[in-house]
Amino acid sequence: MNSIIGIEMSRSLVFSTNIPLKFSQKPISFSLFNHSKLCVPQRFSENSQCGLQRFQLLSMKLARNVCTKAALSEMKYPRVAASSTGPIPPSQLIQVVETAAKTGAEVVMDAVNKPRNITYKGLTDLVTDTDKMSEAAILEVGRRNFGDHLILGEEGGIIGDTLSDYLWCIDPLDGTTNFAHGYPSFAVSVGVLFQGNPAAASVVEFVGGPMAWNTRTFSATAGGGAFCNGQKIHASPTAQVSDHVEQSLLVTGFGYEHDDPWATNIELFKEFTDVSRGVRRLGAAAVDMCHVALGIVEAYWEYRLKPWDMAAGVLIVEEAGGTVSRMDGGKFCVFDRSVLVSNGVLHAKMIDLIVFIMQLLERIAPATEKLKSKGIDFSLWYKPENYRTDL
Repeated sequence: MNSIIGIEMSRSLVFSTNIPLKFSQKPISFSLFNHSKLCVPQRFSENSQCGLQRFQLLSMKLARNVCTKAALSEMKYPRVAASSTGPIPPSQLIQVVETAAKTGAEVVMDAVNKPRNITYKGLTDLVTDTDKMSEAAILEVGRRNFGDHLILGEEGGIIGDTLSDYLWCIDPLDGTTNFAHGYPSFAVSVGVLFQGNPAAASVVEFVGGPMAWNTRTFSATAGGGAFCNGQKIHASPTAQVSDHVEQSLLVTGFGYEHDDPWATNIELFKEFTDVSRGVRRLGAAAVDMCHVALGIVEAYWEYRLKPWDMAAGVLIVEEAGGTVSRMDGGKFCVFDRSVLVSNGVLHAKMIDLIVFIMQLLERIAPATEKLKSKGIDFSLWYKPENYRTDL
């Protein structure tokens, strides 16, 4: 859910400007004109115009034919996952995270066929009693097992010691509007960061529909792979993934504020709809990213997200073999305001998948640059004061 934590939280956190804005890392693009071997992935300078314009001069077929394995191996986006789960063993951490997510999901399941008590954070941004009850249940599990961890909940804000290396990012009901209408695209999302990077994640997605509700549970640990209901999952297998956006199914999302980023994404939505097999808008970021990890869609992007929207999903995608970046192609962190995830570069030699990512950034990066030129804030949304990270 894209929302403001609350009046007091919004004053102190959402509009914090003490974190410097940096966009020094540009998307990598192919330049076939500056190297005798005709294939060198290069970073475009700060003064280049979006960098990717050169890529528009190239045909997909030529790029595939001339690229070498060595060049491909250089073209990797930085991992977003933590290097480890810290002093807590992965098995112990994920067990607690899964228990917390499932405990919240039990609250949601108990309420899913009952009348909703709905209030509003904004004109169209809903919150229900179920959101609050689910978060309370998740917090109880977290505190019982790790009382010294810091917690950022969508409904409750910051709780705990900001000196902790661990930060829980909790969305107790991602997709509240869908839940309120009984539309099957909502989830409980719990992601835990270690020193600012995703270390463990669990998302319980609600599937089916009224009178036929069920769930499936996604989970991942840093370096431990991604799973759905205990079975290992992978982003779109090479044999089933096209090298063109034209043969891919995409997903995006829109926030509640109808501002310049919203209008820009409408344009991206229209463009990708014209050139792909379709663009879906399901209304729950965690669900969208889990679908990329599951291999049933090829990519997802969105502006205006919060840490609780992304902390779990990005780790699950990455551990499923996908790729995560900001929408301008730069290095992503959970405190950013935009995200692009895709099936990614599964192996260095998978040229088709690399071309697929470049096609996405070819369209998305210029649109994001245009927003930045209008003064739209893409600085880190919020990082708890004194919370230590290695970002």
